Amino acid sequence: MLNWIWLGLIWLGVVYAGFTGRMDAVSKAAFDEAIGAVSLVIKLVGPMILFLGLMNVASQGGLLVAIAKLLRPLLRRLFPEVPEDHPAMGAMVMNLASNVLGLGNAATPFGLKAMVELNRLNRVPGVASDAMILFLAINATSITLMAPTGTAAVRAAAGSTAPLAIWMPIVMAHTCANLAAVLTVFWLRRRSRDAVEALPGAPAAPAEQTAEAPPAPSEALPMGPPQRLFVWGTLALLAAGAALELPHRLADASFKDASIAMLNAWLAPLLILGLLLVGVGSRVRVYESMVAGAREGLDVAVRITPYMVAILVAVGMFRASGLLDVIVQALDPVTSAVGFPAAALPMALLRPLSGSGSFAVMSEILQTHGPDSFVGMLASTLQGSTETTFYVLTVYCGAAGIRDVRYALPACLIGDLAGFAAATAACHLFFGPA
Repeated sequence: MLNWIWLGLIWLGVVYAGFTGRMDAVSKAAFDEAIGAVSLVIKLVGPMILFLGLMNVASQGGLLVAIAKLLRPLLRRLFPEVPEDHPAMGAMVMNLASNVLGLGNAATPFGLKAMVELNRLNRVPGVASDAMILFLAINATSITLMAPTGTAAVRAAAGSTAPLAIWMPIVMAHTCANLAAVLTVFWLRRRSRDAVEALPGAPAAPAEQTAEAPPAPSEALPMGPPQRLFVWGTLALLAAGAALELPHRLADASFKDASIAMLNAWLAPLLILGLLLVGVGSRVRVYESMVAGAREGLDVAVRITPYMVAILVAVGMFRASGLLDVIVQALDPVTSAVGFPAAALPMALLRPLSGSGSFAVMSEILQTHGPDSFVGMLASTLQGSTETTFYVLTVYCGAAGIRDVRYALPACLIGDLAGFAAATAACHLFFGPA
């Protein structure tokens, strides 16, 4: 589907420009956007390296294991058909804990392992079980509590004065999307039309039924007296500094404005220091751990560059032709009536199809409308509100040899829609006109 979307953007842009005499603008946009995409990736490398390294420090410090322990009781209730001591339960716990911490690359191996193990409990080969569908729905709309560092890096590169201002709206959107997807799964599984039916000629067991267990994450070591003194002393100093700064801000602004301004100013430094303190408290060699995790940032930058160039060139040519303006003007009365700017529609349509593609479209929106405009804030929030639905379904079901996903797709898409609606409402709450 993404193949046709990408081709369609270029085809429509070129054909429409041929009738409107804007072929020169389309030609210029193709080269300008290709150069701009690479320049944008270069600006992203630094923040990616920084935050991936910091998350590695926190993970080695036991933060991942701590979150997993909190999630285990919830998963036992959601998946009563999965034995507590089954490998599927352990893999699901670690997968969701990784997602909560924003460790998408770490979550995928655990997710693949969980699907393979769930398939061992599956009574109908090739057909997704109810437990599989619920796991897919949770992954496609997984709640992420950590700051959206990748999106924040793009916003910072685009000149935003508050790159992390979208954090809370994203958490709200994620929560609504996840709840909607899970509730839809429980509703659809009770309908007779969605009952499990064996595939004709299905093999006795899927061919792809092996998956290596991901390495076990580190557990937190108990803090010794030096670590305890350092961590708690640092927190006390920060609290004292905040108590001193807040009265100065209150002298020039209301409590609400002063608090928001202070939160925006303190958020990134506190996040960086907080992740390091997790490592210090568990006696992690923070510098070596940070450098080891940071190497992944270069790999991520290399992987996303072709996607960024392809999508930005297609969107740039489509926009330069003038056809996008025509479509936006036609839809604006309808979308504006529900508080959704039509300029953000390409982002909403592409998000379930391609993470890298929607990332590139978000970058283009930020460059065109500004990172701190309402459209820019909404596009940034949409990027973080859900996962890439079709990618999750394809990769996870492929690992377990599942050919019939039953009602997984509508459940996930309803979750996406709920996430988009919640993102719009949250942006109006936080960034809309007073």
